[in-house]
Amino acid sequence: MREESTILSVGIDIGTSTTQVIFSRLTFKNSAGYFAVPHIEIADKNVVYKSDIYMTPLKDRVMIDGEKVRAIVAGEFLKAGFAPGDTQTGAVIITGESARKENSEIVLKELSDFAGEFVVSTAGPDLESIIAGKGSGAAAYSKERQCTVVNLDIGGGTTNAVLFDCGEVIAKGCLDIGGRLIRVDQDMKVTYVSDSVRRIADHEGLDIRPGMEADYQTVESICRKMAELLGDWLEHKDSPLLDSIVTPGSSPFDFDKPIRAVCFSGGVADCLYVHKEGPWNPYGDIGVVLGDAIRQSRLWSEYRVVDAKETIRATVVGAGSYTTSVSGSTIAYDRDVFPLKNIPVLKLTVREQEHCFADDREWFREKLRWMLEQSDSEQLIVAMKGKQNPSYTELRRMAACLSGVLDETLPPGVPLIIVLEYDMAKALGQVMTRMLKGKRDVICVDSIQVDQNDFVDMGKPLVDGLVIPVVVKTLIFG
Repeated sequence: MREESTILSVGIDIGTSTTQVIFSRLTFKNSAGYFAVPHIEIADKNVVYKSDIYMTPLKDRVMIDGEKVRAIVAGEFLKAGFAPGDTQTGAVIITGESARKENSEIVLKELSDFAGEFVVSTAGPDLESIIAGKGSGAAAYSKERQCTVVNLDIGGGTTNAVLFDCGEVIAKGCLDIGGRLIRVDQDMKVTYVSDSVRRIADHEGLDIRPGMEADYQTVESICRKMAELLGDWLEHKDSPLLDSIVTPGSSPFDFDKPIRAVCFSGGVADCLYVHKEGPWNPYGDIGVVLGDAIRQSRLWSEYRVVDAKETIRATVVGAGSYTTSVSGSTIAYDRDVFPLKNIPVLKLTVREQEHCFADDREWFREKLRWMLEQSDSEQLIVAMKGKQNPSYTELRRMAACLSGVLDETLPPGVPLIIVLEYDMAKALGQVMTRMLKGKRDVICVDSIQVDQNDFVDMGKPLVDGLVIPVVVKTLIFG
């Protein structure tokens, strides 16, 4: 392949409050020597177009209008000067409260002709936090300065937190705190109050209900309490109230290293870094008041505050530029069966993979059946570390164990997918293919790290078929 290859990536973020589209150029580079095995990596990410920011269209309070979302995306493709066929990879990420809507699948179908070959996912709070933390620049700041940085992505319905240590994710979590959890109409009447706000109001002895006159003092008191709870969360101060507003499905925000800096992203961050003059509810919600409350809290005064590279656009920039990683270059696949989406991961421990290297099958057969029952899926990925330099005997035994058990357990026609951390995928895949004699497709990729309960998407091979774009997703739901 040539030294560099550039592709166009699109990111589409459909959030609780806003919908956005970006286009990025991803540059792939072969960093190996001329006569060495190619080593492909993403060398550069450059955002080339940012859409307008649209309020996410809703049919009612809980239903997204898929047709209007499609019209937004179609219009932005036109403005950017790109056609769907121009984009080779990307991600459609439905985030926040929008990810819980009953019609999320309808939205995905509406966008299928724009992103049919891409990652299309309703993102759970863990995935959203990581995407936003990368899009905001917090991950890069942590890596460049070799320190811990927490990114708080404060959107309309939730606050997603991710803690980076030297660029690596060490904790993530989510609270039901956001700028649209109280909504107010033009007549200053309260139209919506979330469950988490009700709990906070009750705890503080405050009264706020739909139909009431919106009282600024009440709203400010609630926002100050939200800011206090965010501070308690970062400091591991437990309380029943804090526990009651943890977002369902999110990971416990547990860590044992001190936080050196904090970065803010999301729509509320725009109201935080720059104070908004004028009415307190220009957007019909409490975003401005919440931003002011956080700026006056210990979150702002007791931590080093990092300027975000992106605030309200952090998630869409992350979706377009940072969701995609690439496999190693020594991979194996029989034919083009891609894209593959939402495949659950069965992660083997180091001890369990040693059983595979010894062709010990019975335990693997039972674990495989259990995983298929638990995931309610006909497909799965078997993931493990692998070995740096396995002997040919070990490789054959591993191939025999994997191909034999997977072939007898998985439904006919389902490909066998193996994900490894060490560089041994091509050799393993070739041996498995010979053993199966064409009965099934075999996909073996390496240089990818996944965990149990992750889900993986694999896009169409890129760069002359040398690498496969991979997205690892944690706790997806929809």
